[in-house]
Amino acid sequence: MNTEILGVIFMYLAMVGLAIPLGMYIARVFKGEKTWLDFMAPLERLIYKLSGIDPTREMNWKQHLKAMLTISVIWLFYAFFCLIFQGHLPLNPDHNPGQTPDLAFNTALSFLTNTNMQDYSGESGVTYYTQVFVLMFFQFVSAATGIAAMMVVVKAMKDKVTDKLGNFWDFLVKSVTRILLPLSFVVAVILAFNGTPTSYKGKDTVIGLQGDTVHISRGPAAAMIAIKQMGTNGGGWFGTNSAHPLENPNYLTNMVENISIVLIPIALVFALGYYLNKKKLAWVIFGVMTVGFMSMLIPSIRAEIGGNPAIAHLGISQPGGSMEGKEVRFGPAASAYWGITTTVTSNGSCNAMHDSMMPISGMGQMFDMMINAFYGGVGVGYLNFYIFIIIAVFISGLMVGRTPEFLGRKIEAREMKIASLIALLHPFLILVGTMIASWVLVNYPNINWSVKPSAWLNNPGFHGFSEMLYQFSSASANNGSGYAGLTANNIFWNFGTGLVIFLGRFLPIIGPVAIAGILANKKFIPESAGTLKTDTVTFGLMIFAVIVIIAALAFFPALTLGPIAEHFSLK
Repeated sequence: MNTEILGVIFMYLAMVGLAIPLGMYIARVFKGEKTWLDFMAPLERLIYKLSGIDPTREMNWKQHLKAMLTISVIWLFYAFFCLIFQGHLPLNPDHNPGQTPDLAFNTALSFLTNTNMQDYSGESGVTYYTQVFVLMFFQFVSAATGIAAMMVVVKAMKDKVTDKLGNFWDFLVKSVTRILLPLSFVVAVILAFNGTPTSYKGKDTVIGLQGDTVHISRGPAAAMIAIKQMGTNGGGWFGTNSAHPLENPNYLTNMVENISIVLIPIALVFALGYYLNKKKLAWVIFGVMTVGFMSMLIPSIRAEIGGNPAIAHLGISQPGGSMEGKEVRFGPAASAYWGITTTVTSNGSCNAMHDSMMPISGMGQMFDMMINAFYGGVGVGYLNFYIFIIIAVFISGLMVGRTPEFLGRKIEAREMKIASLIALLHPFLILVGTMIASWVLVNYPNINWSVKPSAWLNNPGFHGFSEMLYQFSSASANNGSGYAGLTANNIFWNFGTGLVIFLGRFLPIIGPVAIAGILANKKFIPESAGTLKTDTVTFGLMIFAVIVIIAALAFFPALTLGPIAEHFSLK
């Protein structure tokens, strides 16, 4: 166990150690300064020329949102029809059929929004064409969209009074060519040299140790797995995700993939500090996020190492901890660490089955997604945190009798209304979705929606409720992970979570960008002795308190009915 804990500590320290210089590099990219990847400039100019884009044309916040939403609609229709007709498209050596309309709707929206909720069964539900040219393509551009949206907000914070907030297409393309592509290439090479498939051949046939015939799926998996982690996407090539031995062959690949999950979200916080020349503010934000992360991580690791109390009451020893649903090659500590890193971001990949973890771990994973601001997804993690900053500044200003200001701009009623609506949207989507699912299950258990509601849950009682609560939490947080006990590939869940995924992705981007754009147009107020300091430990504690209070008030009753009740039932 000591070795496992040391492995977890090493992964976290390596992640932070790499994030700081990466943050400096990202800041230089978006400042337009020279970097070692300037040789990508000719490729970027070719993309701009073929697309008819002028990357030097400045946009205001409304034009940024128009560009993002327009291209997203085009990508959505492209993905939807590719998935429906994938059985007739090339690169299908295993002859996988097309998806049903409800499943294609869910899958297309899910990957477009960086969610990667896979209601289909991995390698058997899509073809090589749709894996590479639809899903993996979306894993790059959805992550880049998050970074681009964050840069609009950051640029609005930098200039004193402006409506010129850079160019969306320039931010999008550079996020791919200068950040996501090179980092993913490095990870893909490491995976390929450790045994992850990179072939376009179909299934291989081997004879197992017991003499049975086994058909093993393969494909160009290493590239997709790299960007799924680096872009906080999470959608795996194989159905069991990074618990699959070909997707995550050994402890080295487990460390590399796990570090990749949180690397860019942390680096973007430091990039904000370097870009704005406000390093103290970046460290305050990082500190608040880290305290939240650790408050979920430590109880989860303790719970998984300690084993299942119900099994202990039977007099059965658990020297390896709680190993149900976990890979022996990783162990409970590394599995718990992954479970928290993947839910504290919008990643959603897994190296163990979350459905089998202890209730305390399940609660931590759900609470991560309910807060959705401790590190968070690539780019959008800071956007969610930005909403809490606005609320904390407004409340703090009222408490001390000063006009609320953030970086020289007054926070007034309009910005506060937008921030409040966005903060309340997330619990609304999760709790209303879970309520509707519970109501349908109780009152209409035999409606034939491809799968009857009575067959949705493989587990009764508290855990069954947790499965539904987790699914909507994952959808609204654009996470994509799930409790495997829930049968989700049916009309209700495909359309229900698809709608939540859409609203949970775009409204929390529109809100912060609108607030930043409105503030950027306001008169700049120089800092004075009466200015509320936002780069102090005290203000950091205020943000943390606001986050916890809002989340606790909204979600604690639902958590009580699910993982908390299940935890006490095991005692």
